Amino acid sequence: MARFLTGIQSSGRPHLGNILGAIIPAIEFSKDKENESFYFIADLHSLTTIKDGALREEYVRAIASTWLAFGFDAEANVFWRQSRVPAHTELAWYLNCFTPFPMLANAHSYKDKSAQLDDVNAGLFTYPVLMSADILLYKANWVPVGKDQKQHLEIARDIASSFNHRVGEEIFVLPEAKIDERIMTIPGIDGRKMSKSYNNYIDIFLPENELKKSIRRIVSDSTPLEEPKNPDTDITFQIYSLIADEDQVRDMREKYLRGGYGYGHAKQELLGLILEKYREPREKFDYYMRETGELEQILRKGEEKAKDIAEEVIGKVRTKLGFS
Repeated sequence: MARFLTGIQSSGRPHLGNILGAIIPAIEFSKDKENESFYFIADLHSLTTIKDGALREEYVRAIASTWLAFGFDAEANVFWRQSRVPAHTELAWYLNCFTPFPMLANAHSYKDKSAQLDDVNAGLFTYPVLMSADILLYKANWVPVGKDQKQHLEIARDIASSFNHRVGEEIFVLPEAKIDERIMTIPGIDGRKMSKSYNNYIDIFLPENELKKSIRRIVSDSTPLEEPKNPDTDITFQIYSLIADEDQVRDMREKYLRGGYGYGHAKQELLGLILEKYREPREKFDYYMRETGELEQILRKGEEKAKDIAEEVIGKVRTKLGFS
């Protein structure tokens, strides 16, 4: 049985792009009983950019609520907050002391911001080491990553291999990257990739009136209402096509080509589709965001499981380094 581990960024509320491109596929994957799925909320990593504690807690709740709302089974898998398992930071310090400076200086997470060193804190510089600790604590065989994170996975492998060699024992499993070339790119309301950085995302959990305003902001051209329109170049149609079934997509395409159908009509249909298709997840999301005690209980159960598993590895590391 292979063990898969994924860290979930806690830098904001999940949007439609996150849900379609990452969350739903990961939840479906976790249902495969041939694999073990370890999914953690990387709230420690978010401290490199988010300093507001109340905001971080809100984002963590929103992330956990989203995964549960879309059917993630926290009982059958391991689901926890990174910050609630102290072994993450303990192991990160040990690994820091085995990681050469040039390796981190060449990491994308640092180099991309190195032109403005005032914006680089030590946490950002050592980000790949904490990521390595996250992975190595749980003997993960596979780590699903995007192409931009592949280098960090390679750093984790190098650190693990070096540590194993230094202490003379295979304490760490060397993880493999699993890169899915089929990952969808979800267009945002301006046509670029949907991203919090671009502020072009759709938050499907907003109240209906706010969601409607967000969808109305989708960019469209100036083709008059009565004229035919090209669905393949329209952002509203592109987003609709990712959510709707084949018959619905075919029907909307015909409306575009026939004419007499405006972009406002298409946006209204998109709103209706989101409200209908995600009615149950929206209700569950609101429930978990409201019932914080129940959400906390679910996360704490996952954290107890994670602690038990992490203790095996961190215990061996302490012994080898003389901290037992």
